[in-house]
Amino acid sequence: MNTLKLRHAAVLFAGALALTSAPLRAQDFPPNKPVTLVVGFAAGGAADAAARLIAKKLGENIGQSVIVDNKAGAGGNIAHQFVANGPADGSMLLFGSIGPLTIAPHVMKVRYDPFKDLAPVSGGVNFPNVLVVHKALGVKTVAEFVALARKKPGGVDFASTGPGSASHLAGELFNQRAGISMVHVPYKGGAPAMQDVMGERVASYFSAPPTALPQVEAGRLVALATTGPTRPLYMPGIPTVAESGYPGFEALNWYAFVAPGKTPGPILDRWNQEIVKALNDPGVKDALNRHGLTPQPTTRAELLDFMRREDAKWSGIVRERKIVAE
Repeated sequence: MNTLKLRHAAVLFAGALALTSAPLRAQDFPPNKPVTLVVGFAAGGAADAAARLIAKKLGENIGQSVIVDNKAGAGGNIAHQFVANGPADGSMLLFGSIGPLTIAPHVMKVRYDPFKDLAPVSGGVNFPNVLVVHKALGVKTVAEFVALARKKPGGVDFASTGPGSASHLAGELFNQRAGISMVHVPYKGGAPAMQDVMGERVASYFSAPPTALPQVEAGRLVALATTGPTRPLYMPGIPTVAESGYPGFEALNWYAFVAPGKTPGPILDRWNQEIVKALNDPGVKDALNRHGLTPQPTTRAELLDFMRREDAKWSGIVRERKIVAE
């Protein structure tokens, strides 16, 4: 083969290589098919409301529909398993949550590895729990509540939305930090748990604020403290557990955006940019705040680090408190 032919062959080869490698360097974005944002909880709840607000803005920004798909069940684990096996082409995202991502794998057998089968994209939103008690308990502060629990070992209980749930782990973390032994009473959701606290059949509940605040404002329940690092804007008069004698106490509910684990890095980077942009939009921030949710945009690396820290914290509580799925 002469020099001219060799050069021609080299140019053709380089061109073919560029065509085949281009998708790996700069995948078409957005995908050339509808985007699905999977949510592991039923329509109408806090997770669903947040996901729909953000999905709407994402769709507007990328010029393509982002469809919310509710796959409720097993505390969100069904949705996480579904996305772990989903298409890794940027057309599927998951509004993942604290339970399936950092608690459930230590409490029960799940068929996905959050750190291998799912890829972090960006933080989403967070909100604290609020520790509420029924009025007949006769306590108005965390100190009085702890004193009562110490006076009656095993005689004070707390409700949760199920074994291994965020509300359960918040209670167990409080048991550990306060040196008390509240009895866990699991329910199949926030509504029945709240009903039994109001009915004075269970003493306390680390509840989501939207569920608890109407009852607190109506004088049916007493709010003792919130579980975040600072007081939420919508609960300025309620101290944090950390302020109430337990520095560093933090038990946030959080949701984050993740994707199928094999999704290429360039696609994850583009989704990170779009999600952060949507979360920083003033209209989205205001709407989320009205739902009691705080936007939590992050880089991919920041989310991975956050998930690892949460995983380490909650796996330690699970082992120490001997928590298993029931």
